[in-house]
Amino acid sequence: MVRLGFIIGFIALLGALLSGLAAYRVHDQELALDRIALARAIDVHASLVQDRLTERELLARVASGLFRAPSVIKPNMLEPLRSAIYAFKTDFVVAGWIARLKPNELADAQAAIASAGFPNPQIRSFDDKPINPADVTQPIDVLLDLEPRSNETTALPGRSYDQDPVRSAMLTRARAQKRSVASDPVPLIRGNGPIGIIVAAPVVPEGATEPAGFVTFSYELASLMLANDDMSLFAVALRDPRKDGGELIANDQGVVSTRIAAADGAPSATRTVSFGGRDWQLGYYAKTNSVRRAEQTAIIVAAIGFAITAMVCGLFGYVAYNNLRLSREIQVRIGFERRLTAVIDELNHRVKNILAVIQSIVTRTLRHGSDIDIARELLIGRIHAMSNVVSLLSESQWQGVKLKGLFEARAIPHADRIAVTGPDIAVSARAAQSLSLLFFELASHSDEGLSLVGKHPHITANWTVTGEEGDEIFHFRWEEFNTSEATRRPDSDFGLILLDRVAPEALGGTAKRFFTDVSYVYELTAPMETVVDMSERDRTDKISAPVRPVRG
Repeated sequence: MVRLGFIIGFIALLGALLSGLAAYRVHDQELALDRIALARAIDVHASLVQDRLTERELLARVASGLFRAPSVIKPNMLEPLRSAIYAFKTDFVVAGWIARLKPNELADAQAAIASAGFPNPQIRSFDDKPINPADVTQPIDVLLDLEPRSNETTALPGRSYDQDPVRSAMLTRARAQKRSVASDPVPLIRGNGPIGIIVAAPVVPEGATEPAGFVTFSYELASLMLANDDMSLFAVALRDPRKDGGELIANDQGVVSTRIAAADGAPSATRTVSFGGRDWQLGYYAKTNSVRRAEQTAIIVAAIGFAITAMVCGLFGYVAYNNLRLSREIQVRIGFERRLTAVIDELNHRVKNILAVIQSIVTRTLRHGSDIDIARELLIGRIHAMSNVVSLLSESQWQGVKLKGLFEARAIPHADRIAVTGPDIAVSARAAQSLSLLFFELASHSDEGLSLVGKHPHITANWTVTGEEGDEIFHFRWEEFNTSEATRRPDSDFGLILLDRVAPEALGGTAKRFFTDVSYVYELTAPMETVVDMSERDRTDKISAPVRPVRG
């Protein structure tokens, strides 16, 4: 059994180690694959964004190139570009023509705006405050035309962007660099409009050194750079150049808002794209926790490994246990057969002994010259006592009987007058046979008539066990009160032999009997080793051992 437990434990340990190793390898592989997939998806997304931005910047350059020698002031300046603009791209918000006007051109500009059909042709600041032409001493940048035209956009022409913090900086850079530039993120059309980026391409007439104006294209930031797909592995954020540590993000509806970059921690990766003469930094945040996902996968693999290990251990244990149980059943059957043989031998031996005892009882009871009536009564009683003890032994499978059971009314006469006291010990089969005959012999010879005081004798039977463990002594005392040597029936020859020799020798002890002034006493002393239930071999080994004195 210990070897089987060791083998199962070794298999369980090996399975646990292999499961742990597999889970560790799967964890590393899943983590590496997720990182590779995320990096590849980020690279693809950044490349697509860069291509998109390059296309938009190219559109601005092409549009500015179509303005070879434009008239600075004229209605519907974007009319020639309308079909070209819509043919190139249709995802912009608004395209505009911003003319750089000298002070003496303001009146003509107002007339051109009015003739184009815009509702407010007056030249004004970016926040719609009127500008007094007399106060203008330097050229100003004024929006003269735009596409497409709607209720919101038609109110914009006539605005000057020289004081606008975002658009003024964009136009200044475009005028100085003579190339298309992009603005910082800014609300489009209105103050609470969608956040976007404006690309301004300067239009320089032939032979001139300063641009006559700017073609501008406005794009929503969400569709241009921050498109977030629900199925993508990441969310994209754009570093906000207006705020240190700020980021621009778009929700599912495409609404762009600003947040502090530290809110979600550092991005999983960053990429840089070029647009409008500037470098823009994109931050990519993984939507799923690769480490947690790898840990969950590793836990699943480990659980599967442990389950397989448990199944293997269980199957092995089941098969081994069945084999062990079968082996034990075979051994038990072999032992049972051996025991049965021993029991049969023992039974034969005991039957022979019982027959020998019965023969001795019959011979000595019916001896020559005995009273036939008294002999018949004693013979029946003695055989009945033997029958009773055999029944008790059969009920206990010859493993011994309780000593108090030998004082039952069916076994001995006058049982109702006997006061029995003592520990309820189980005596051996050999001792039970001798004690049963002994108790019958003592009870059958008690006075059946009246005593000297006119009463039946009162009988007490008690026993005690004294001494230390391993050296215990059994003491038995039988005492008949209200009797005397004159009134008590004399013991028969068989009774004397049983009292003085057979019973003590069967128990390996000694006995004595005597009369007192008021009673008849029989005492028996024997080692507990020969009284209690023992194997036949051990009992016979102890049967002739001398009685050891009780230690005080």
